[in-house]
Amino acid sequence: MEATVSHDLWIWHAFFGPPGALNDINVLQQSPLFLPERMGTAPFCPFTVNEHTYRHGYYLVDGIYLTWPTFVKAYKYPTDPKEKMFKTAQESARKDVERAFGVLKGNWGILSRPFRQRSMKTIRNLVYACVIMHNIIIQDSGRAIYPVHIGDPVVQPNSARDALPEIRDEETHFCLRHDLKKHLATLNLPHLQSNDE
Repeated sequence: MEATVSHDLWIWHAFFGPPGALNDINVLQQSPLFLPERMGTAPFCPFTVNEHTYRHGYYLVDGIYLTWPTFVKAYKYPTDPKEKMFKTAQESARKDVERAFGVLKGNWGILSRPFRQRSMKTIRNLVYACVIMHNIIIQDSGRAIYPVHIGDPVVQPNSARDALPEIRDEETHFCLRHDLKKHLATLNLPHLQSNDE
């Protein structure tokens, strides 16, 4: 399952469907979240970090993902305090997805049981129903920070443009991660400071 979750555990996007034997990269190739990025039809959302402008948004991901500018991975072996701080912040934010999955499984035991005897359509409907009920509970309890979905601006598809070469640029990936690391280090976030400094 692929999901986008905010820190209030609100599930903004969920994609379920590929067989369980597929890894994150294979799911990515089928992802309705990533396909507009690849086709160049995703909303235009440039941003600037440390006086460098980037054309695409990014997702916080684990180490299995490719080194593309649309994915920001933690440093595998951080060596300086800024890298350690970035790794702590990135992994902390990524844990929101894991927490959301834990809450889903805790609230609906059916998600913890084997699904082999059910059809893909039934499994998909069960998972999506649990995600919808999860968001309803978050909203009704008053814990939702962003309870209303704001639609993305319409972007005209351009079938002649494949943005894949642009989003495969590894150099941009490393520059973005470096700029984010430097920006994070300028913020006053004592909870991310390493105790061994």
